[in-house]
Amino acid sequence: MPPPHVIGVIGGMGPYAGLDLVRKIFDNTIASRDQDHVPVALLTYPDRIPDRSRFLFGESDDSPVPAIIDIADRLVDAGATRIAVPCNTAHADPIYGPLTERYEDNANVRFLSIITEAVHHIRMTYPAVERVGVLGTLATMRLELYEREVTAAGLEYLAPEPDVQERVVNRTIYDPPYGIKAQGNPVSPQARAALLEAIDHLTSRGAEVVVLGCTELPLAIPEREIGGTTIIDPTTALARALIRETYPEKLRDA
Repeated sequence: MPPPHVIGVIGGMGPYAGLDLVRKIFDNTIASRDQDHVPVALLTYPDRIPDRSRFLFGESDDSPVPAIIDIADRLVDAGATRIAVPCNTAHADPIYGPLTERYEDNANVRFLSIITEAVHHIRMTYPAVERVGVLGTLATMRLELYEREVTAAGLEYLAPEPDVQERVVNRTIYDPPYGIKAQGNPVSPQARAALLEAIDHLTSRGAEVVVLGCTELPLAIPEREIGGTTIIDPTTALARALIRETYPEKLRDA
């Protein structure tokens, strides 16, 4: 008999981010042997998924939605009941909306939002926090993906100044010679140094915690704390939520 739940991961955005989510699912599972781990299906077809940012800003008519839905369908065929997209930008309504709507009548399938889970983690784990800084792609910031959920939770949202966002954060992700998309394993020292600068910038503006709001940023900043500032890794929050939703008895203590 097949297991009651399979965790599905839509990878490829970027490829190392999907691997990172799966690794964190394993890391947060109580297991002493192979058979104790939870079933996970990862599909990563990066060549099939067009650029999310270019589509969202009207720079390209090539929609990533059909490819992402096709991957989701394949995961459901493989038994996935809880599905995650380890890409913050893909949670924008024009992409995430059609994806979740496809399965809204299927009670066996649920999508977990990385943004919702990150904010929930802050509220549950750090109830005294009032000011939340966020680092992410230019698309994630302009589309206010975290801003909406952070403010809805009654928290103050802090973003980098525009110059820091474009000169430091965006280049850290996309720059061809040293960006994380070009060098994901290991991350270049230049990319890590730039992110440390951005974290310090948000801390100086009053952020009590800093959210790594791009799934490639935790590849460069694996620490839970930098210079006294708590670092929030949404990928870890999502991994734990996926286990909690499927096999709660296997969830490790945080």
